[in-house]
Amino acid sequence: MNAPAALYESSLPHLKLLGRGKVRDMYEIDDSHLLIVTTDRMSAFDVIMPDPIPGKGQVLTQVSNFWFEKMQDIIPNHLSDELTLEQVIPDAALRQQVAGRAIIVKRLKPLPVEAIVRGYLIGSGWKDYLASGAVCGIELPKGLQQAQQLPEPIYTPSSKAEMGKHDENINFADTVALMGQDIAEQVRDVSIKLYMTAAEYARQRGIIIADTKFEFGLDDNGKLYLIDEALTPDSSRFWPVEQYQIGISPPSFDKQYLRDYLETLDWNKAAPGPKLPAEVSQKCADKYREAQEKLTGN
Repeated sequence: MNAPAALYESSLPHLKLLGRGKVRDMYEIDDSHLLIVTTDRMSAFDVIMPDPIPGKGQVLTQVSNFWFEKMQDIIPNHLSDELTLEQVIPDAALRQQVAGRAIIVKRLKPLPVEAIVRGYLIGSGWKDYLASGAVCGIELPKGLQQAQQLPEPIYTPSSKAEMGKHDENINFADTVALMGQDIAEQVRDVSIKLYMTAAEYARQRGIIIADTKFEFGLDDNGKLYLIDEALTPDSSRFWPVEQYQIGISPPSFDKQYLRDYLETLDWNKAAPGPKLPAEVSQKCADKYREAQEKLTGN
């Protein structure tokens, strides 16, 4: 059986396109619903690569949907069951284009922060710790090593940047200023609970979730929902348990493989991104699928 063709950009002429993000295309269905299509676009260092990663969008969609269902007793999510894909996209050929990668969601008001939870000392957090003994202003014990598990997960939110710009780390007080005390506390507390619940589950299946980011939205009544994606290889750092050791940056199931490859190039990390060799795209796709299989069993 041939693998489905990679989808770099969706085209649904009968629906109003609201925008294209780094990975997702968003369409208006009606006043209460949106259609989100997760493409195979890949971004690194906030730059969209010119080559898609085959099947990546379907992996992200299925992994997110798995977690949305698993976590719905902790927080409701944006998925809507009021409409079917057949109703929204009557044309079978158009529907096939987005099969396995389109979701119908409630139309919510997105909050202006990315809720990042870190359970291990790695990436920008490790660099921050080396320079200051803290991560995003949160003091940590002395003598921690790279990739070491933190005494407890920490919440390090960032502001959402415009397309092509970098998100900026902010502190909890900044999130209160942006959203109000009540919502800021809800977002912090539920983010840590989601991370801890997922990390425990994933570890039993051979994956360490080193860190992750969540996004949230509000309905007209001010009720909080989990939106966008959840605990995917795009939004998280996944490490294989059997290859984990303190003191080194472990191999991963996420886009770190691509970042490591890009670091070997003479590229200034500005658009346009470099073309990816076929073997790099395929290795990325394989890593994403392996993470999906370990987590979901599918």
